[in-house]
Amino acid sequence: MDTAAIRKAVLDTIASIAPETDLHRIRPDEPLRRQVDLDSMDWLNVIAGLQQRLSIAIPDTDAGRLSTLDSIVACLASRQAQPAATPQPARVAAGELRSTQHMVGGTAVTVRPIRPDDLSLEADFVRRMSTESRYKRFLVTVSELSDRKLHYFTEVDQLGHVALVAAVEREGRPAIVGVARYIVVPAGDSCEFAIAVDDAWQGSGLAGILMHALIDVARARGLPRMEGTVLATNTRMLKFMRQLGFSQQRDPEDRDTVRVLRHP
Repeated sequence: MDTAAIRKAVLDTIASIAPETDLHRIRPDEPLRRQVDLDSMDWLNVIAGLQQRLSIAIPDTDAGRLSTLDSIVACLASRQAQPAATPQPARVAAGELRSTQHMVGGTAVTVRPIRPDDLSLEADFVRRMSTESRYKRFLVTVSELSDRKLHYFTEVDQLGHVALVAAVEREGRPAIVGVARYIVVPAGDSCEFAIAVDDAWQGSGLAGILMHALIDVARARGLPRMEGTVLATNTRMLKFMRQLGFSQQRDPEDRDTVRVLRHP
């Protein structure tokens, strides 16, 4: 594929994510995110869309190169001989869910299954969250989790209860900065998910990385639906859910919340 075709594919992908964009006004040598209204989740969707459209692998290590239209086209042209890796289905056994490495805002992040020895890290993660963030996650006011709840959150089978953490090194010590999980409902035909991200990491794109990983597991496990509950006032989360392809409906039994639904 020549560079003209790649450039058209990039512009078409941007138009599909941000349809209000006037493509003719984009300056190819200036940062795209200064010209197009793309937040972190939109940007992830652009990258994912390009990988699917062009069958070109775009590793996280290339993220710093993808700032202008010209640099994106050059990067894709240099990688087009390297086909995107075929997605591997998530393993059924708990210990076989794979860890992945990502660069988020210049920081190395490991997304991996949660472990029982993460109990103290999980407790610290919840303590660091602001009161507002804890309320949005748990839908009740809590200051920290009980020992019983911490064991429940960290000692999971990764089958009926799947939990992924985003872990970083902070001052030489490990820290959890995000958690995404789902629990399969008794009927086995759907799962209930939840996600929380450290306040300092909100808007960084980390939530998108975690949710895409969780959706991939649900899809590989053959779950036909993912569902969740979001506060009606949490407009940022509702926008995030729309970007991920979740439909929304008000809960007739609770006007303060919105049910979100996606078929993985």
